Amino acid sequence: MNNADNTFINRDIVRISPELVKQAAEFQAAILADVAGRRGTLHGRIKPVASTMKVAGPAITVEVRPGDNLAIHAALAIAQPGDVIVVDGKGDISCALIGEIMSTQAEASGIAGIIIDGAVRDADALAANGFPVFSAGLNPCGPTKSIAGRVNYPISAASAAIQPGDLIIGDIDGVVVLPRESVPALLELAQKKLDTETKRIAAIRHGDIRAPWLEKALLAAGMLNEGEKL
Repeated sequence: MNNADNTFINRDIVRISPELVKQAAEFQAAILADVAGRRGTLHGRIKPVASTMKVAGPAITVEVRPGDNLAIHAALAIAQPGDVIVVDGKGDISCALIGEIMSTQAEASGIAGIIIDGAVRDADALAANGFPVFSAGLNPCGPTKSIAGRVNYPISAASAAIQPGDLIIGDIDGVVVLPRESVPALLELAQKKLDTETKRIAAIRHGDIRAPWLEKALLAAGMLNEGEKL
């Protein structure tokens, strides 16, 4: 493989539209994960550096060898405003893959956020700045910049399959990825679910405590007999 064959960096991807990103950003990651069939969530080790961080946008996918961030630098160079850089760092937290300098570069470039299945550093500065950074952990050790990785190819990051251009949504609960072609239908389902949950919370606050589906589910599971009530 060599760069002339464009085997390492793919610049030609189809992104989820900005209009759909804006709509999706109105929902919690949890709502979107539910309507997506409870699939597509990154492992719970992926957390925002600060609890207030939220991110939404099309994925720029990056695959690196553990402890090396050369391909992340390449992604920063080709990413467009609004993109979310998602890095398959193999879950390795022995060295940080980004810190304050690279996150500052990303923010200045208009990138929406960075998600890394690996470690980051300069956590105090990242948290104070507020630019969305999600990671699997922290480590003060810096990375190397010498091993070829890949940009904008399919990856598996933190147990989730991600295609370039897929929709990424992240908040305090974690990160979910939605296949680009499924987003319009999922957003319709998300609004319906949100409406239902809002009504249920209001009902609970007005005294309707017990879940309306509970006895039927218990009966189906064999935990209640026919005609038996709680």
